[in-house]
Amino acid sequence: MEELIGVAMKRVLLTGFEPFNNASLNPSQEVIKRIAHNSLVAKEVLPVTFSKSVTRLIKLIELHNPEVVICLGQAEGRSQITPEQVAINLDDAKIPDNSGVEIRNQKIINEGPDAYFTTLPIREIVERLQESGVPAVISLSAGTFVCNHIFYVLQHHCRRQNILSGFIHLPLMKEQSGEFPDKPTMAIDEMVRGISLVLDEVS
Repeated sequence: MEELIGVAMKRVLLTGFEPFNNASLNPSQEVIKRIAHNSLVAKEVLPVTFSKSVTRLIKLIELHNPEVVICLGQAEGRSQITPEQVAINLDDAKIPDNSGVEIRNQKIINEGPDAYFTTLPIREIVERLQESGVPAVISLSAGTFVCNHIFYVLQHHCRRQNILSGFIHLPLMKEQSGEFPDKPTMAIDEMVRGISLVLDEVS
């Protein structure tokens, strides 16, 4: 692993999601395609399905043994990069996932706690982004769809391991404005710059 000022960087696993709900793009997928950073041991686009996304993420963690895991997703209607503070133990989808499964009002893990907090330094992340001119704010809700599902399972899986982990939502990208009229967007290059700054902060 490369070193920065004589200190080994933390190994980071970064994931995004494929498009969903008949959309043609997903900004988290595009960030994964474009981003390069010395801390990354792996980056991968996950399927937008409740079961397969979790199975693949856990396999990636076991394979690469990262010290930091960050999952990215799309949040239409937001205008800023939003690190999530809390994952709740609830699936309550208003649309089916990409395999056609629609889970309503169901616990993610029956014996699990009601919520898990992120272990990423989200306040420092937001401050770094804001200081660099990237719009960012902490979010208190990751929703109740696949993004929250994978966030909750990630925190449950990492709860007794020395792994920093959490979820970050991205705005729509400008190329999606035709499919999401009147929704705020952000340039994909700005999102890549923002997530690169996140990686600088956590590694």
